[in-house]
Amino acid sequence: MQNLCVGEYRAAALDYAEKAKNRSERERQAEVKNITGAFTGSYCLHPFTNTLVPIWIADYVLGGYGTGAVMAVPAHDTRDYAFAKHFNLPIIEVVQGGNIEEACYDAKDGILCQSDFLNGLEVKTAIKKAIQAIEEKGLGKGKINYRLRDAVFGRQRYWGEPIPIYYENGIPKTIDANDLPLVLPEIDKYLPTETGEPPLARANNWQYKGHPVETTTMPGWAGSSWYFLRYMDNNNPSQLAGADALNYWQSIDLYIGGSEHATGHLLYFRFWTKCLYDLGLIPIDEPAQKLINQGMIQGTSCLVYRVNNTQQFVSYGLKNQYETTPIHIDIKLVNGTNEVDLQALKLWRPAEFDQAEFILENGKFICGNEVGKMSKRWHNVVNPDDVCNDYGADTLRLYEMFLGPLQDAKPWSTQGIEGVLRFLRKFWRLFHNNPSESFELSQEAASKAELKTLHKTIKKISDDIDHFSFNTSVSAFMVCVNELQDLKCNKREVLEPLVVLISPFAPHIAEELWQLCGHNESISQATWPTFNAEHLIENDFNYPVSFNGKVRFNLNFALDIEPSTIEKAVMDNEQTIKYLEGKTPKKVIVVKGRIINIVV
Repeated sequence: MQNLCVGEYRAAALDYAEKAKNRSERERQAEVKNITGAFTGSYCLHPFTNTLVPIWIADYVLGGYGTGAVMAVPAHDTRDYAFAKHFNLPIIEVVQGGNIEEACYDAKDGILCQSDFLNGLEVKTAIKKAIQAIEEKGLGKGKINYRLRDAVFGRQRYWGEPIPIYYENGIPKTIDANDLPLVLPEIDKYLPTETGEPPLARANNWQYKGHPVETTTMPGWAGSSWYFLRYMDNNNPSQLAGADALNYWQSIDLYIGGSEHATGHLLYFRFWTKCLYDLGLIPIDEPAQKLINQGMIQGTSCLVYRVNNTQQFVSYGLKNQYETTPIHIDIKLVNGTNEVDLQALKLWRPAEFDQAEFILENGKFICGNEVGKMSKRWHNVVNPDDVCNDYGADTLRLYEMFLGPLQDAKPWSTQGIEGVLRFLRKFWRLFHNNPSESFELSQEAASKAELKTLHKTIKKISDDIDHFSFNTSVSAFMVCVNELQDLKCNKREVLEPLVVLISPFAPHIAEELWQLCGHNESISQATWPTFNAEHLIENDFNYPVSFNGKVRFNLNFALDIEPSTIEKAVMDNEQTIKYLEGKTPKKVIVVKGRIINIVV
């Protein structure tokens, strides 16, 4: 690199290379829109055309691809094309089939052009011929690369399955199957050795036939990837699981795990299953019948803005007047209106903030916000224990479900949690006599309206649970409680089934109410309410009665009553006589099950 960076380009190219090499591969892959690079000032000679090709440094070229020096083909690679466009480099079409003036043509087929001895060949044929020509010239050799991610199988710790590998003269060999399982040895403490070796290196005689045994252990997902099979027949002394148990249980019905969990376990969970299936040891090649990746609960970070090269911090509304650097602070230092408690901030990090100057707006220091992953690094972690202490575990459960669909990422905010707490209090009051707050359930038969509300809710909650739509379930409970409150319903026939419905969502309040209802067994043993569609059948309709298109009142009629009968009843009604003011209507329009309109 030192020799390639020359002339007026040397300093900038070396500086860029230093910054690029300190960025992780993941960071470089993520910032595909941020195109950067530097020209070295050097050129290489094209081995076939003898033309000079400029040598650039670019952080989008990954070290694991090729050998580190890559020949860009901007007309036929998306990232090469973007790079060439950004730096105004030549873009030469070498595969026909696209319009490179508008975009790169990165299809894997087509006819080569402007490619000397490869002109007129299909891409796959041309690749083989190009490799052959390179080998004939002694410039290189064709090789198949298998690009696999590092599995990170070895762990520098004691806990975990020991890896059955020993080393004979430095060569790794597998321990004989007859000598398995390899059992973790006793050690004096579960810490690395003084020379930095894993804890297993502390073991005395950690050897196999006089040879040292591997000192790293397997990761957590190594064993957990097949545990589900062992649970099917965990007392079997001679097999992973017996054929009868494996054929009976088959695949897991449902697997729920977040995206990070999926890459750390699900990937290997499937790999283990397929491997065991290929070996003929199990009857399934997929470990689970249904997979759901639940979305991450995201955190809202709080940021203060330091004026660059100073000890001044500027309030959020004024930050655009300065060049600033955002700094994350603990969300506990900020109130609901984003005002920072400056005294608490100084106590939090005295070395950074105690002697700082704060530029306020309207007498307050306001922070900025940013939604992202909950992490200690960003000081935005919400402790569930704190939420439970302030609002109760049932409120926390309901609110998390209420935030949005299960599969979506959801930003955490306590602004809506008060509404969920009010809902639970309102639900509790359905079972209690308001003046005395004593538990009271009526034994009267439920009305049609009350049964309709109950069975509408049974259907909705049952369907939502089947489809994992828990956020809409919480909404349905809120609607139900409001309707029952309007109906002044405290009847056992309605409220007892409702307690069972809400028990998976708010188990603590449900368990207490179930006991108050007179049941000795846990609500977890109760039968799920049965939906009865008959309670949702409408037998009557509350007609809006309009005069010249303006609704004045409502009248209820059975749906099977003929329009002529409805018209007569409406004209005899006291309210109709009042609004007619002695006038004779020109027309009375009755739309069955819709509306009544009197044209005066």
